[in-house]
Amino acid sequence: MGEKPKYLWQDAAIRWMKEMNHKRTIKEDKRFLRWFHDHLYNKRLVDIDKVCINRLIEIRQGEGASNATVNRYFTLLRAILNRAKNEWEWIKVVPKIRRLKEPPARDRILSPDEIERLLAQLPEHTRDMCVFALATGLRSSNVARIKWPQINLKQKIAWVEALNAKAGKPIGVPLNGDAMYVLQRQVGKHDTFVFTYQGKSVKYPSKDAWDNALKRAGIEDFRWHDLRHTWATRHAVEGTPLQALKKLGGWASWKSMERYVHLCVKDIEKSTENVGIAKQI
Repeated sequence: MGEKPKYLWQDAAIRWMKEMNHKRTIKEDKRFLRWFHDHLYNKRLVDIDKVCINRLIEIRQGEGASNATVNRYFTLLRAILNRAKNEWEWIKVVPKIRRLKEPPARDRILSPDEIERLLAQLPEHTRDMCVFALATGLRSSNVARIKWPQINLKQKIAWVEALNAKAGKPIGVPLNGDAMYVLQRQVGKHDTFVFTYQGKSVKYPSKDAWDNALKRAGIEDFRWHDLRHTWATRHAVEGTPLQALKKLGGWASWKSMERYVHLCVKDIEKSTENVGIAKQI
């Protein structure tokens, strides 16, 4: 009779998983979809309207999720509904999903004194990873899971494969003196993984060891990821050009670099003389 079938939420979720299984963030999608499954199972796509979505947002907030987390959940929902409309032609309209206001990006970095105090309190294997992170700017997972085939000690360079990079592009990592010192300490400990604990590879730096060290060092409100901010800020303050910093950090867009722009002035300070009038007065 020309009437389209009424597709259910789980139909869309299953098809999304099949078509997007190549995504680097597919594990996160699965986690989000499990939550949506509890609230949208057997619900028709055409019935997922603005009222329904606002109710789900309130539920997720009531569970203690931050605005940033809620936005990530509903960005996925929006993407699935858009695909259902534009590619699968299962629905005609996608309701507008409001984006919650998020706090400004964190600017917490360690001072030289705090770095010294923190390193003094960390256990040896975690301290080595911390120094390597401060020397390279790599994210925690890239530090903890780095393997020897990714490192050329002779050329003093390491690399992160595209599959393991947040931006989906390979990252070349020049190794400075601190990074080389840490790597040389790890030689011979494991055939495959660089950083290990009691002979076994580690997935992430130990949260307990990290939290306890911060407490003993008297350092508050500092996360492991803030080591990356510390690394980038130090580069910016010391005059590393933004284009070079963007490449070193493996950022896909300039938006992620905005917090460092106001710090990176040494590469442009000479240009200010181009508009000087001192010689004319």
